[in-house]
Amino acid sequence: MKHLLIVTALLFSALTSCTKDNSPVEKAYRYNGVMKIDERNRTYLLNLPPAYYDNDTTHFPLVVGIHGTGGSAAQFERDYHFTDKANASGFIALYPDGIPSHGPLGVRTWNAGACCGPALDEQVDDVTFIRTLIDKIQTDFKVDPKRIYIAGMSNGAMLTYRLACELSDKIAAVAAVSGPLLTVQPCQPVRPVPILHIHSALDAKVPYLGGVGMGGYYFPPADSGLQVWAGYNACTTKQLLTDNGKYKLTQWSGCKNEVLMQLYVTADGGHSWPGGDKPREKADPPSTAINANDVIWDFFRQYTLP
Repeated sequence: MKHLLIVTALLFSALTSCTKDNSPVEKAYRYNGVMKIDERNRTYLLNLPPAYYDNDTTHFPLVVGIHGTGGSAAQFERDYHFTDKANASGFIALYPDGIPSHGPLGVRTWNAGACCGPALDEQVDDVTFIRTLIDKIQTDFKVDPKRIYIAGMSNGAMLTYRLACELSDKIAAVAAVSGPLLTVQPCQPVRPVPILHIHSALDAKVPYLGGVGMGGYYFPPADSGLQVWAGYNACTTKQLLTDNGKYKLTQWSGCKNEVLMQLYVTADGGHSWPGGDKPREKADPPSTAINANDVIWDFFRQYTLP
């Protein structure tokens, strides 16, 4: 009888342990994170696609979405519907925050080299922030290290170009919307980088043809940076592929490692994310000629790091 009681107790213990261990565990798909870089608390938002937990061995592409001046991680996600695209296409979306200004509005900016705001004035090391953040997300989540991409808007696009210069060993391709190359240090990529640029011909805040725009900054023509990158990538051919009255698509080809560079210039819109929503009432209307999310992901998914 004593032995029977012991066996019964052990069996009950095993069953209760099994029930506890196998009980459903809530799977998290959303993370708001903080990390300290150069004595600053840097924040970010992360979204995992619906299939993230389906297979332990599957690793996912990572797209870093970088907001513009006055935007934020949450604003990029909300107004550009980028998480909707990430969930539908099966990639991880990561949205970092620029540093806020010291004024009452807390306007966030990035140090892209020659722009913008407090991030430039205080020489914030945003390259180290993005590099360290990517490393952390790779460590903590199932990221395919050969499929990491950067997409930026406005000041975030300017930082995207800088990241292409300084993190070309980590980034498979980049996309810049409404923001040109503004680096002040020599750009020295260690490998050819596929580049997509999207701009509106009507953009007055960061003029496509160059000129003084938002904040009193002078911005070079958008295609000037692309010409520089065409040299880095050793491209041999530039041709107009599409001119349908809604947008023009120019492509650089014959580049090293079979990379491509593409430039979409829309005839409508303004300083905005094509296919997105206006972040505020007085913002420029987004172009309806193309959907930036679709164009960007179609471009990105062609490329992996060697």
